[in-house]
Amino acid sequence: MSEVRKPQDKKGPHKKKESILDLAPYLEKRMRVKFNGGREASGILKGYDALLNLVLDGATEYLKETEETLKSGQKTRPLGLVVCRGTNIVTICPQDGIEQIANPFLQPDQ
Repeated sequence: MSEVRKPQDKKGPHKKKESILDLAPYLEKRMRVKFNGGREASGILKGYDALLNLVLDGATEYLKETEETLKSGQKTRPLGLVVCRGTNIVTICPQDGIEQIANPFLQPDQ
């Protein structure tokens, strides 16, 4: 006869996977996310998991400057509620309080 297998205890040697980032302080705040391939989006962080998959509400994509976008004058595109896959995310930062600065490592032309 075949042996009946019992489900393993959840208290076994396996630990719950911990997130490398704690995004809890940023829930319900507007975040800016950059992806592999150069795409960028921002939205209100509604949730995340240990693999850094993100849920953004009211998301907006920032379009790259191409001939089409230059002709139409459109720089953003509304996306609504989106799930961002963690493996494609390059950077995550809060939208409020960020500003672009000059590169301090560039040498002035002589």
